[in-house]
Amino acid sequence: MKKIILLPLIACAALRVGAQKTDEQALRSIADNILQQPITEFVGVKDGKTYVSVKDIPKGEDVKFKSPLGEWHYSNGVLDRAMIHLGQYLGEAKYVDYAVKHVTFGFDNYEYFKATFRNDRRHHTWPFGQLWTMKELDDFGAMGAAVIDVYELTGKSSADLKKYFEDGGVRITSGQERLPDGTLCRTFPRQLTVWADDAYMGVSFLSRLAYITQDSKYLDDAARQIINIAGYLWDANKQLYYHCYYSDLRRNGVAYWGRANGWITLATCELLSVMPDAHPQKEALKALLERQIVGYSRYQDGQGFWRQLIDKSDSYQESSVTALFTYGVAKAINEGWIADSYRSIALNGWHAMKGTKITDDGRFLDVCVGTGITDDLPFYYNRPVGDNEKHGLGLIIECGVEIMKMSRKK
Repeated sequence: MKKIILLPLIACAALRVGAQKTDEQALRSIADNILQQPITEFVGVKDGKTYVSVKDIPKGEDVKFKSPLGEWHYSNGVLDRAMIHLGQYLGEAKYVDYAVKHVTFGFDNYEYFKATFRNDRRHHTWPFGQLWTMKELDDFGAMGAAVIDVYELTGKSSADLKKYFEDGGVRITSGQERLPDGTLCRTFPRQLTVWADDAYMGVSFLSRLAYITQDSKYLDDAARQIINIAGYLWDANKQLYYHCYYSDLRRNGVAYWGRANGWITLATCELLSVMPDAHPQKEALKALLERQIVGYSRYQDGQGFWRQLIDKSDSYQESSVTALFTYGVAKAINEGWIADSYRSIALNGWHAMKGTKITDDGRFLDVCVGTGITDDLPFYYNRPVGDNEKHGLGLIIECGVEIMKMSRKK
């Protein structure tokens, strides 16, 4: 009798992390936990005091964001947009309001920080420094897309928001570094390097610009980025994307990093979502997306996860790439870009994360921290993971929304 009693108790204990919740409950737990974070507060570097207004900050006191979710960083742009999508899907204003609050708080305060900025500081270490510099795609790409969304939500009444994304349009079109064929690239840490990450950092913004302005040049540029990046980074043997391409060396890097591959998935889906069926590149982009989905499906493990280094079975299971790849399959099914027969790939990924990576109090576990490029695999192997790390929060929400849509569609 004891064995009969203990076995179900052990099974229940194993399910305590998220699995007993419905999909909606699991997703709400993450979003509600996010709502508890102090995104409109600063903390003094020297005095440790909390400030809710820049008017209260003493002269000479440096401050930082109290929560990383208050920052002006690409991960915040991803999160803002995900919260909007969740709120719209569930009909819950509080999630949409989160994004509006974050974006407007930035514009309400950036003049103060711009005026107190010193040249001996790195712009990305000073509150809202990324808002006014637009130095790299990381600074304004994803956040620019979020600003466009908030601009539309608030009735297109803010001249500041409009000027911001118009300036971003000028920057990405004529000020950002590109290869001779027009592919967006980076100058640091190596000159003119193509990153898989920039498929998202650039295309998310270009896609939203095309939507809000109805100017086809942004749509054409976004399509060019996806197609060119595929040309530089796709490995036909592995059926995966390299993390980077060194244009001066004319070779790729060493890693098939998970989240970088996932950024390409997300960017392609966002572009296809705003692209009219008559666009001459739409079918080619759909084919690239399906090719990638078929490729990465070969590396999903028995639990439903993908790895930090996708092709390395001794690399750790990583949550953000799992969220991105799961999202890609579910989104593509929901939009009719791929057949419904791919559904099990998405369900396996979702149930793996829901069962072991979403805690009862709404934290999302085992997300790799921010990662640059390098030519040694141990760097990627040993990148730390975070508890509720900011790089994964928007991704799991986007993923969950598409999973719920897919389940409802079925």
